[in-house]
Amino acid sequence: MLSTRRIKVLIRSALLLCPLLGAPLVQAATPADALLIGQVAEPQSLDPQVATAANDSRILVNMYDGLVRNGEGKLDIEPALATRWEISPDGLTYRFHLRDNVRFHDGTPFNAEAAKFTFDRMIDEKNPWHDTGPFPLSFFFSSIQSIDTPDEQTLVFHLKEPFAPFLSNLATPTGLIVSPSAVKKYGKDFGRHPVGTGAFQFGEWRANQRVVVTANASYWDGKPAVSTVVFRPITDGNTRVAEMLSGGIDAMVEVPPDTVKLFAEQRKRFRLYETTGPHVWYVMLNAQVPPFNDVRVRQAVNYAVNKQSLVDNILQGSADVADGPIPAAFSWAANPDVKAYPYDPQKARDLLKAAGAEGATLTFYVTEGGSGMLDPVPMATAIQADLKAVGLNVKIETYEWNTYLSKVNAGLTPQTHMAEMAWMTNDPDTLPFLTLRTEAWPKKGGFNSGYYSNPQVDALLEKARLTTDNAERGQLYRQVQQIVHNDAPWLFVANWKQNAVTSTRINHFSLQPNFNLLLNRVTKQ
Repeated sequence: MLSTRRIKVLIRSALLLCPLLGAPLVQAATPADALLIGQVAEPQSLDPQVATAANDSRILVNMYDGLVRNGEGKLDIEPALATRWEISPDGLTYRFHLRDNVRFHDGTPFNAEAAKFTFDRMIDEKNPWHDTGPFPLSFFFSSIQSIDTPDEQTLVFHLKEPFAPFLSNLATPTGLIVSPSAVKKYGKDFGRHPVGTGAFQFGEWRANQRVVVTANASYWDGKPAVSTVVFRPITDGNTRVAEMLSGGIDAMVEVPPDTVKLFAEQRKRFRLYETTGPHVWYVMLNAQVPPFNDVRVRQAVNYAVNKQSLVDNILQGSADVADGPIPAAFSWAANPDVKAYPYDPQKARDLLKAAGAEGATLTFYVTEGGSGMLDPVPMATAIQADLKAVGLNVKIETYEWNTYLSKVNAGLTPQTHMAEMAWMTNDPDTLPFLTLRTEAWPKKGGFNSGYYSNPQVDALLEKARLTTDNAERGQLYRQVQQIVHNDAPWLFVANWKQNAVTSTRINHFSLQPNFNLLLNRVTKQ
């Protein structure tokens, strides 16, 4: 529960911020109807093929379009830059019919060649613009064998083999279509000069201050209701709350759990939004080095941590306890027979003793904040205390989000035993395929930074990708869930119920199950 002292501190901070809101730097070029969004971190890149964080995606989906997209409020696939498509009976050919008379923000035409350029740049190492990467999620499209453009409005993908998540992957930010002219003009700096076809076009990016986008008056899906959106990186949760209370921002994402009640009770000033989505917060365990190369130690950590207490007391009920890598939001693929590890410190001690790991010293990488990371420092501190109670000595090292990503995505070193991470996905394939396969070890281009490896999991994930029958896919993912739960390559912690808060001046705002923000319908009074 939010303490009276904490409320007073936040309100006092908000009052102190009020004079700053009139400062020339903030207000000079900001229109009265501008929508001010408090983000959780500075973007990594505004190149959709380079960026990987949901924090960046919330900006990207408003500047770019894909061939397809997730419908508002759902994970279903619907037309975007493609108006319709056909899939061959063998699942190897996808023919897309493209929207007429669409232009990029730089005035150049969107057509089949432009769409082909986007994918060739990612997946063809010989492409002259491949060096504008890196493209960490390009293997979303590794099944593509070739791309044809029979005419300006037709794009045909030929796949090497059937690939069930293909349409879902096209709807991710990695599938957003970029302007070939802008990429050729800016090269590696394209991420600082983004050009798409979306509802908003790029205005400016002032490092650690704001990203500004302006309405695309000729947007194919209707001109946005607000003229300008300003995304402000406010890493510290308390500062983000204070800005919201003072009116410095109109909306904020990822509300700190202990302030949710504060906003919920002030209905005349604020609207609180909450929705469930496919999110997993976990701690990866370095399976390549002692003591976590022993499954008994990995299981011991899962028994040692009181995850229900984390969810109830630190996250204030804003999440559920996780039981594996496939969240329950994917009801057709989740395994109802897999239950979360219970809190059992004595079982943890017994396993540690059997493995000879009593008294081990562990290094734990922790981020100060970041998209989907919930309340990472308090959570880490609680985990540290629970592990100490069973005889493990945990040393925490904290880093700013983008620095943290660069360290963790490169793979845990032998000196690093644990690291926090969170993923939001739109298909049950995504998280395990990117983070649990042997071929997803960092040196091979993936995000399996803990170096987990199980040939049976590898085979099941590969088979699920080739299976177009959803019922069969679901059965394969349920097997993956069971095996990974038993192998415990992670400390499974939480599935977040994402949230946001807006001023009551903001209307038509909604949260999306894929954790993006669609702002073209939002209005500001």
